[in-house]
Amino acid sequence: MKRAALFALAAVLLYAQDFSEIKIDHLARGLVYTEGPAWSHDGYLIFSDTPADRLYKWVPGQEVAVFRDGVGGPSGNAFDAEGRLYTCETRARRVTRTDKKGAVEVLAERWDGKRLNAPNDIVVAKSGNAYFTDPAFGSQQDHRELDFYGVYHRPPRGPLKLVSKLAGRPNGIALSPNGRVLYVVNSDERNVRAYDLDRSGEASNERVLIAKTPGVPGGIRSDEKGNLYVACNGIAVYTADGRLLHTVELKSHAANCAFGEPDGRTLFITTGPEVLRARLDVKGAY
Repeated sequence: MKRAALFALAAVLLYAQDFSEIKIDHLARGLVYTEGPAWSHDGYLIFSDTPADRLYKWVPGQEVAVFRDGVGGPSGNAFDAEGRLYTCETRARRVTRTDKKGAVEVLAERWDGKRLNAPNDIVVAKSGNAYFTDPAFGSQQDHRELDFYGVYHRPPRGPLKLVSKLAGRPNGIALSPNGRVLYVVNSDERNVRAYDLDRSGEASNERVLIAKTPGVPGGIRSDEKGNLYVACNGIAVYTADGRLLHTVELKSHAANCAFGEPDGRTLFITTGPEVLRARLDVKGAY
């Protein structure tokens, strides 16, 4: 066998996982439009029902319950290493952080003196650097003050920083397992961009990693092997270099996804009025 073929086979085995017997369960039904699943290391899941202006909480072994009402149109959520909850409030056009005592702090709401469009999704590195997308969907377009769609960096200390101005609307956002690559989904262009991050969290080398996804992409996550899970027509799974591995078929369009549960091997998927659980043989990156 030629060296190139051996290398290709080795790459396939490295990233391979068994998708043939994925069991998908319903965690929640009958909601309006679910988004932003995020697993806390304290042992529970948070997710948004954006039109209902509500955050929900699920603890294994218990029923899904309302976590908080009146959250500014919540979309993406994330937890940091200290267990604090970050939320993109699309209606309030800001990003907030909630500590474990319930105190809410506004982290970002303006750029260059103008209000953000409608922050959508967020990821927080172990270092405390946070990154979020700021598109504008539907009626949000009518209230824009900025003439671009942005990707932003909120460092642990110091002012908000602009990572990229985009013509198409950014949506989901994720980090590689080592925290050195930032991934951003572009819903309009149906692609995924990548950015290199230095030790201080500064982004550079913007490039298109995945040129065309199956359907309009939303959220994105990575697993411990560096594979990417893109919520679109099902969950499209790619290698770290952008090669399609598999598509997990669903009955409805996937909005977002996140790994969780104590062993990190459950993929939570938000699909309109439902939240699903899929057990995998690989752990999430965080």
